[in-house]
Amino acid sequence: MSKQLLIIGFVWPEPKSSAAGSRMMQLIHFFQSENYEITFASSCAKTDNAVNLEELGIKQVFIELNNSSFNVFVKDLNPDVVVFDRFMTEEQFGWRVAQECPNALRILDTEDLHSLRKGRYQAFKDKQPFSKSNLFNDIAKREIASIYRCDLSLMISEAEIEILTSEFKVPEHILVYLPFLLDNISGEHILKVPTFEKRQHFITIGNFLHEPNYNAVLYLKETIWPLIRKQLPHVEMHIYGAYASQKVNQLHKTKDGFLIKGFANDVHQVMQESKVCLAPLRFGAGLKGKLVDAMQNGTPCIMSSIAAEGMFGELEANGCIEDDPKVFAEKAVDLYQNKILWKAKQQNGFNIINSRFKAEIHQMAFSKVIQKTNDNLEQHRLSNFTGQMLQHHSMQSTKFMSKWIEEKNK
Repeated sequence: MSKQLLIIGFVWPEPKSSAAGSRMMQLIHFFQSENYEITFASSCAKTDNAVNLEELGIKQVFIELNNSSFNVFVKDLNPDVVVFDRFMTEEQFGWRVAQECPNALRILDTEDLHSLRKGRYQAFKDKQPFSKSNLFNDIAKREIASIYRCDLSLMISEAEIEILTSEFKVPEHILVYLPFLLDNISGEHILKVPTFEKRQHFITIGNFLHEPNYNAVLYLKETIWPLIRKQLPHVEMHIYGAYASQKVNQLHKTKDGFLIKGFANDVHQVMQESKVCLAPLRFGAGLKGKLVDAMQNGTPCIMSSIAAEGMFGELEANGCIEDDPKVFAEKAVDLYQNKILWKAKQQNGFNIINSRFKAEIHQMAFSKVIQKTNDNLEQHRLSNFTGQMLQHHSMQSTKFMSKWIEEKNK
């Protein structure tokens, strides 16, 4: 009998629109390789960019918020494992899963630490250095509680595990380091990637619904790009991303070579046509999909320290890490013109993908953690009393609030 997995999605996966969508598809492929029968459920509306999961043999189910029909659904499905896509779905549905399927292994896929991103954004807006007062925000109180309530939480970045264990004292045994799960880049692929001479222009890419991406594009437009364009007057800045709003499209200036290109149907193609990727993010969290796209396609990067966080470990970056806008622009121009430097940084990128994000290594480790936790689930939960306490109190408060909303809706 096959094992049952329920994924409760915050949104339906859109791998062409966001790194979060790619990450979700990597998790789905992992669980399929482990012979799970998968049901993907979400209360969110679907867009045209969403993957048709049924084509992959995955059941798609629409679920309602604050409705006891979910209890009937989940009890009937009786999953062995439930994955919550971001802490908000665990808040909504976690108590119902715990009530109806107490023996199901509950896993939170954090995507990134939302509280860290929120805190950094607040510090940026306040023009203040990031501090503990920014980190210990209201989102953190909800997110850390969700991490404690789950049996395991998937962390995409070692930097975020360090923050959770040192600042919030979260026990390490409930955290699992699971970065992007990527295929090895072969020598054959490297030989096929366009050379320095066959590439032109700068590129950046990112979902515009994600505030750090829009802010980075604005920063490029107002501060960094004029410095680059002054030295390279015939070079263009190409900006790709899903869900470009009017305020994004207004940044398009042909005479300045600052071009909003919109949705990229094939990220590999546009990355391979470009010479250098720019990622001047000023706040954010998690691993940056744009850097992975760049490294896979042999496109060196100039990036901020926020963009680089958790990406390289002890290895040399696939470009330069710089926060000063003037130096950022200088290094971008140098990398664009210096073939020897460019090729060295390109090779760094291939090395990073192959040594830090090798799917089979991380999948094997994750599989062992799931098996070990399942085999000792009662003991695992007993060693996380804070989680049991939060589960008890959160279940009561969330349960009765949800029931009140349900009655109100009737």
